[in-house]
Amino acid sequence: MNYLTVENISKSYGERILFKDISFGINKDQKIAFVAKNGSGKTSILNIIAGLDVADSGQVISRKGIHIAYLSQKDDLNDSLTIEQAIFDSDNPTLKVIEQYEHALQNPENTDAYQKAFELMEVHNAWDFETQYNQILSKLKFPDLSQKISSLSGGQKKRLSLAIILINKPDLLILDEPTNHLDLEMIEWLEEYFKKEKITLFMVTHDRYFLERVCNEIIELDEGEIYKYKGNYSYYLDKKEERIAQEQTELGKAKNLFKKELDWMRRQPKARTTKSKSRIDDFKAIKEVASKRRNTHKVQLEINMERLGNKILELHKISKSFDDLVILDKLEYTFKRGERIGIIGKNGTGKSSFLNIITEKIPVDSGKIVLGETVKIGYYTQKGIQAKPGQKVIEVIKEFGEYIPLSKGHKISASQLLERFLFDKKQQYDFVEKLSGGEQKRLYLCAVLIQNPNFLILDEPTNDLDVVTLNVLEDFLLDFPGNLIVVSHDRYFMDKIVDSLFVFRGDGVVENFPGNYSDFRSYEDSTPIEQEIKVEKVAISHVKTPVKNKLSYNEKREFEKLDKDIANLNSKKTVIETQFANGEIEPNKINEVSQKLQKIISDLEEKEDRWLELSMLQED
Repeated sequence: MNYLTVENISKSYGERILFKDISFGINKDQKIAFVAKNGSGKTSILNIIAGLDVADSGQVISRKGIHIAYLSQKDDLNDSLTIEQAIFDSDNPTLKVIEQYEHALQNPENTDAYQKAFELMEVHNAWDFETQYNQILSKLKFPDLSQKISSLSGGQKKRLSLAIILINKPDLLILDEPTNHLDLEMIEWLEEYFKKEKITLFMVTHDRYFLERVCNEIIELDEGEIYKYKGNYSYYLDKKEERIAQEQTELGKAKNLFKKELDWMRRQPKARTTKSKSRIDDFKAIKEVASKRRNTHKVQLEINMERLGNKILELHKISKSFDDLVILDKLEYTFKRGERIGIIGKNGTGKSSFLNIITEKIPVDSGKIVLGETVKIGYYTQKGIQAKPGQKVIEVIKEFGEYIPLSKGHKISASQLLERFLFDKKQQYDFVEKLSGGEQKRLYLCAVLIQNPNFLILDEPTNDLDVVTLNVLEDFLLDFPGNLIVVSHDRYFMDKIVDSLFVFRGDGVVENFPGNYSDFRSYEDSTPIEQEIKVEKVAISHVKTPVKNKLSYNEKREFEKLDKDIANLNSKKTVIETQFANGEIEPNKINEVSQKLQKIISDLEEKEDRWLELSMLQED
């Protein structure tokens, strides 16, 4: 059943064409992700579908009687209401029944009102609805429904808007970056909710695990064309790669044909027969195809950062509280060269405050922070770029420098750096206020990196960035040789770039976990005995050989050799286990090979124990 059809819509602002003549449809039970580069008009398309904006041409046709709800980037809440009033401010008849029942519970002395409310709950079969209503509010962390909306933070308002939409159960739900302002626990709950609910979704999101696990179709706007993929994110990546390869093949053929026809045209045929005129017309079409270029600029950053010394950053028993809210309680940690640490935890546990503390934006209550003399911090905050009125894109970057040094003695100008960050020459002289939210984040990232830091601190860098830019950012960070601390709710991003985690548990408790986010989730979901095994395995597979200060020379050499020995033994173990699983071992050799496997396992356990022992020694 078709819910909504988009027919040949176009939108431009002045000379800038966002999109032209695009069409697609949304059918019942589809869970569609809409993918496009920043600045392509994703949010504009959502606003047009939701009726908040009008296309320059074309039309949007929705099925009569369907209820469409839109979660935009901006909340549309009445600040004078309480949370409860905002939730019940709806035409949903079941919600009205629940509201009446909730009020009856608060006035138990009025037995007639309670009986009437109870009967209405029965008639409307509202008990399951109420259970889900309470679950949604609990998962999105709204325990006090009497709180005024005016007292909520921006993130809390976004979560409340999401809660209201989910509670009202629309036929078609349009979402613009639904995972922004949610902590990891909330994202995982929302992911499971969308997977099991029969709901029709059309959404823009940069969360690739969300795309992978929730969506059953992806619509991409690329170079002004719409492409549809019937599958999840992995399927989309495979098919897009095939499509681009096919386009390149066709482009190559067109170029060869163009050269051949160009040679014919240059001979200036005198006889203008019908056949030759047709060939001239064909030549024009071939020329158009052969001249096409895909706008696939890649950010290729080879920044030659200043070398880090032995002392990076030391935290000596630092504590911090805001009234009764304890953020840190005598936290002790010494950062080593090249560490890549992700920070996770529920909203309100102090993740962003921690970044402001270590960058000395806010003071500690007690303890000491020692920063190495060679450390140059680049700090990307959630506030984003603070451009002056009328400031142009290139002027923002030039405030921090005209160029930055690259490897091998090269350097790159501010303009060239912007081009590498997908800002073409024309866009560099646009006013900053004309940029989309994602483009402004990309510009801000560029402004941080042009300062050539050797210690990057990133607070939610993935918000509002498109998937293309995220892949570019990840590639850069994987090559970045300095230290990295990142706060992000993007699980895919964290899995790819960090080696260990600071887990903020609340009440000042910060745990150091040696692995990425998926390792941590696997650890959290396992039994205590499994946890002990997993944390040792994760430590061995993720922790790089650190700078060693407290081992003897021979112990240092042994420690380095153990890494190679463990990897070698694991490889041998895998080969033999595979042979057993596939039945590749001759019957008369099973006993011999089994003994060999047991010896490998025994040696592996011994070396892993020794590795952990030496690791602990150097940390003492």
